[in-house]
Amino acid sequence: MDVLPLVGLIAGSAAVAGAARRTPVSAPLLLVAVGLGASYVPGVPHYTLDPHIVLPLVLPPLLHTAALESSYLDLRANVRPVALLSVGYVLFATVTVGWLAYELIPDLPLTAALVLGAVVAPPDAVAATAIARRVGLPARITTILQGESLVNDATAITAYKVALAAAVGAGASWAGGIREFLVASVGGVGVGLVLMVPLHWLRTHLREAVLQNTLSLLIPFVAYAAAEQVGASGVLAVVTVALYLGHRSWQVDFETRLQEAAVWKVVAFILESTVFALIGLQLPVVLKNLGEYTVGESLGYALAVFVLVVLMRFVWSYPATYLPLCLSSRIRERERDTDWRRPLIVSWAGMRGVVSLAIAFSIPLVLDDGSPFPSRSLVLFLTFTTVIGTLVVQGLSLPWLIKILKLPGRDAKAETLVEAQAQTLASQAAEARIDELMADRRNCLPQPLEDRLRTVLERRRNSVWERLGQTNPITGESADDTYRRLTREAIAAEREVFVRMRDERRIDDEMMRTLLRKLDLEEAAASREVDE
Repeated sequence: MDVLPLVGLIAGSAAVAGAARRTPVSAPLLLVAVGLGASYVPGVPHYTLDPHIVLPLVLPPLLHTAALESSYLDLRANVRPVALLSVGYVLFATVTVGWLAYELIPDLPLTAALVLGAVVAPPDAVAATAIARRVGLPARITTILQGESLVNDATAITAYKVALAAAVGAGASWAGGIREFLVASVGGVGVGLVLMVPLHWLRTHLREAVLQNTLSLLIPFVAYAAAEQVGASGVLAVVTVALYLGHRSWQVDFETRLQEAAVWKVVAFILESTVFALIGLQLPVVLKNLGEYTVGESLGYALAVFVLVVLMRFVWSYPATYLPLCLSSRIRERERDTDWRRPLIVSWAGMRGVVSLAIAFSIPLVLDDGSPFPSRSLVLFLTFTTVIGTLVVQGLSLPWLIKILKLPGRDAKAETLVEAQAQTLASQAAEARIDELMADRRNCLPQPLEDRLRTVLERRRNSVWERLGQTNPITGESADDTYRRLTREAIAAEREVFVRMRDERRIDDEMMRTLLRKLDLEEAAASREVDE
């Protein structure tokens, strides 16, 4: 196996994603654009998006990282809008987009049209999260979009299996479809519930951070494979486990949390960058077998399906937002700040992504009777153009739309004030605990160490309040910025001494690495005090 093309894909994707951070364009959009251009550059290998790799090997870790970073409490507080979008909307889009595509496109069988509807129904988890954070959406809208993107893949994959069974001649009925949906959803959540407690127990009882992080990397694949093995939804199993582990991450050793955060950040960055580049690189593959349709016909159908996908999300979002308000006074009281702008943003933020393409590529070439799958190349092309269209049109215009609508963003000053109040309460509790412990003669410390212990607590408590203060009139720095800079300068001076002593053979490499690790941990702690 030639690994050079894979290495080139990962390295190139990472470079483009890194460059995107210095531009106003979000990384997913730039990666897709570069992928589209690179797909026709001579010498660039032809990359095929293999659903047997994407679904079991790429999707689980991406869902796992997104769920770990989500708030279980916020998702529970917004379970109604999340469920209406992740289940209700996906099924609605499957049926309506499929039926309208059947009516609009000649020679497209209804079963193939419903397969198309299921494929393009789910918005993408990575695209929604990346763009929502980049443009600074209000917290509740971000939570709803994240919650939808965590669950909707399970709904779409199940709907796709039912539609595909009818298309290939395996037979499908409403009762069978409902039964398969219930088995997938209830079974997926059930597998997650069974696995989450023992997995968390293992995480809290393994004593080595390396072993704990190895387990952390295996968890999404274990949950996905276990659920799929019993015919349940691997997506829901992964999300259930990750939400539980994220909610209880404070019970894990601090060193594990530090390593785990760094490891998953790298994994997510590589996978996200690679999958969006792969989307753009699929253009030659998609166009290769489109000979039965002219360019004009194909583009006309693509525009029609794109408009249907966007329009049906609006058709669903507004009733799903306002009907509960009309029917329940309790919901009206709890969501008094809801206005027409929220469903507008939720509707326009429905970018499609790699899951839609992966499902489309898994459509079989032939039916059960041996005949070719009807209009398979057209379904693949329409999926590709819908993904590209939503990423480019909606992704590029979403920041502009949010600016025009003047949606209230996060109040940084108010959040800092809440953080400062929380830190004050925590520091008071810590000081009371230290006083209690120091009363025991077994915990006696030399006075300088005791003073240092109390000074660290005081510094932690005051650092957040200082962020609300004024900046230095000479340097323009806040007190936090100055503290962090001086800490890094002092640590850098110590680091140079350790390296020089190693070079002079006064200490060996092992001792130098031990001393440098202590400095690294101290520098990381100082940075977190300020950044958080």
